[in-house]
Amino acid sequence: MLARLYAKWMYAWETALTTRDMNRVERPLEWGFDALADVGGVELAARVERGEMSGLEAMIALNERIVAEPHAFFDYQTPTDFRIEEYFPALYPTNVRPETLEQEREWKRRAEVGELRKVPFLRFTSPVATPYPENDRVNARWYEVKQGIGDRGVEDREGKGNSNGKREGGGRRPKQAMIVMPQWNADAFSHNVLCEMFNRFGISCLRLSKPYHDVRRPAELERSDYAVSANVGRTIAACRQAVVDIRSCVDWLESQGYEQFGVLGTSLGSAYAFIAAAMDSRIRVCAFNHASTQFGDVVWTGQSTRHVKSAFEHAGLTQDEVRAMFAGVSPMSYMEEFAATGKARWEGDKPRRTLVVYAPYDLTFVVKYSREVLTNFAKHGVDYVAKVLPCGHYTTGETPYKFLDGWYLGSFVWGSFKRLRG
Repeated sequence: MLARLYAKWMYAWETALTTRDMNRVERPLEWGFDALADVGGVELAARVERGEMSGLEAMIALNERIVAEPHAFFDYQTPTDFRIEEYFPALYPTNVRPETLEQEREWKRRAEVGELRKVPFLRFTSPVATPYPENDRVNARWYEVKQGIGDRGVEDREGKGNSNGKREGGGRRPKQAMIVMPQWNADAFSHNVLCEMFNRFGISCLRLSKPYHDVRRPAELERSDYAVSANVGRTIAACRQAVVDIRSCVDWLESQGYEQFGVLGTSLGSAYAFIAAAMDSRIRVCAFNHASTQFGDVVWTGQSTRHVKSAFEHAGLTQDEVRAMFAGVSPMSYMEEFAATGKARWEGDKPRRTLVVYAPYDLTFVVKYSREVLTNFAKHGVDYVAKVLPCGHYTTGETPYKFLDGWYLGSFVWGSFKRLRG
């Protein structure tokens, strides 16, 4: 009886959190073939125009092409304009609740009166171009660990042996870095505390703004709608851009002397992080904070995307069809690649370590799809750890669950990088 009462309370709380924002917009179905022009989008659009196939058939065919040759879709040219720029931190909220808008005004006021200091951001032009110039300027807040940070994350102010990057036990400590990607519609401060925590472990961090998020959000939007919407091609292209941006960040970190890399993604960020790791063997630590197998199933069953599902329903689509037309950006499509790039690459190398955090009362990433991830990891021999939060998707950010989630993520990342150091 207590279990049933707890579940009822949790579902009610989760529903309240997912329905409090009133600025979600239902937009009509658009195929968006123009966003995928270089992989046959224009050709398929022409066939649809001539009546040779339906828009749905063309989009499913395009996804099948992506899944068959993923590197042709997710590979890229390394950017040449990496730079560090300093700005005042700003919130960039995606809701219009009074308390959030007041918080935004307070941050702007503090910047204007000199109560804030500027902080460093990595900026570069995304290798994937979109019609939105602000979205194509990649933005990642840089949390650098200076020399002198030891294994326990405490700065050696007395000069006791860490100032040259060496461990007290002898030998050089490799430079390690995480790329952190928050959830869909995250503001610019989400997950910053995780980066600060990882810094204390001696791990530098890039907190990457996803496509169409915070400073990358086009002016006509209140929310980061273009990342996931009823424009199918644009949604797929946003995933492609996010994956390429993650890998470009690894390129920059390598150029700065970093040797060991990890990625942490939450919710939508976990899908992006998974595909990036599936395409890139340099990523040796993965933390997926809420995970699912099929992009289309999340869109169809999740409370957060009910307005997107509504557009598809109004167009007469089914869940199976939505799953098929997002196959190219679904983790399930790249399980074999993920397992292959995670294997030890040479004698003495260690296989990739992966964490999956999921929640049984999740109404956004329905729990059966999260468990499918674990089933497929076991099937493909992935070295993974699973942790369960006794809450839902949105309640993960509430007390006390956010502290438990932080403990799971922090202890895993710390232990995994310590293991990589050997």
